[in-house]
Amino acid sequence: MLPADGNGSCLCKDSSDFIPKMIVLVVGRVGYRKVPSLCNRFCSTYIRRMRYLSELKEDDDACRQAYNSGSFFLFHNLSPFVQQKGKMFLAPKINAPEMKRILTKLSQSERQIEDSMLVGCSAECTPYFALDLGSLERAAIESELGGSFADMWKALFRLEEEDQALISSAQALLRWHNNNKYCGKTGQPTEKNLSGSKRMCHNSEITYYPQMSPVVITLVSDGSRCLLVRQASFPKGMYTALSGFCDVGESLEETVRREVAEEVGLEVESLWYSASQHWPLPNSSLMIGCHAMVCPQQSKISINRQELEAAKWFCLEEVEQALRRAPKPSQDSHSFWVPPKQAIAHRLIWEWVQKQAVVLA
Repeated sequence: MLPADGNGSCLCKDSSDFIPKMIVLVVGRVGYRKVPSLCNRFCSTYIRRMRYLSELKEDDDACRQAYNSGSFFLFHNLSPFVQQKGKMFLAPKINAPEMKRILTKLSQSERQIEDSMLVGCSAECTPYFALDLGSLERAAIESELGGSFADMWKALFRLEEEDQALISSAQALLRWHNNNKYCGKTGQPTEKNLSGSKRMCHNSEITYYPQMSPVVITLVSDGSRCLLVRQASFPKGMYTALSGFCDVGESLEETVRREVAEEVGLEVESLWYSASQHWPLPNSSLMIGCHAMVCPQQSKISINRQELEAAKWFCLEEVEQALRRAPKPSQDSHSFWVPPKQAIAHRLIWEWVQKQAVVLA
């Protein structure tokens, strides 16, 4: 069972009548994280950006040169640096000259920039890097830049969409490097390439690449109701979709069926994929969103208390009301709420509501 529900930004599906249905399916289902539209995916700007990033990942000299024109997101022990913007957060992009000035003022070598990780680039191919300054005094950095290092969980829900995706990727990459400093075979230190796209053990000649754990998050329905669950660790009143890690050797379909059977004692009759989303907490997961149907005549829930605190069927009206409520802790069991709109769980619930509206129309 996943400790915390996944969250992220909505994918906008854009299709036209002349586009073959198969292309619509592929592009529309590429992922929950924001991706370029069909037009942009096939135009030179997108291709140029992807090839530029590929070059930086593989060519240390090119990456070293890119440091001089890049922008940097800062972290302190994996907490992102943000500035307040009304009720939202802004993750400032610090240019290279300013980054070098800050390091010099904090009595650090400019070469510490080479500890950065490549996390993306702008439409104009300005490279974006992430740098963790956890070895330095936190207050000194915050005072120098006029902001603060925020809790990652809070930051994810208060950042703008573009910043959210970049900060999510950045923290996951920084965490992976922190956890993979030694070779699993020899125990010797590993060394990252400049971009941070891999680590190498020179003794064993093994190359390690950053990884994510695949997780299915499934909204179960019996046709007229949807099943929502909660763990004891969730904020009071929050219900969400079922989720769980894929076991080694399992297909996504097998994982969905097993998780539903294990956690609520129901047998899935059919299922279909919706979208996916990267989620950095606690250790970088790929959330794979699915819908599943169970037989209405066999919908009695049997809760696995080792995994869940509660699991309930909710009707359309109850779910619609929950979607309209602000996502905040509540002691009222009748006023449950669901994850915010940045969450893939929210998307799955919203999709179910839209489908029910069509059925009942």
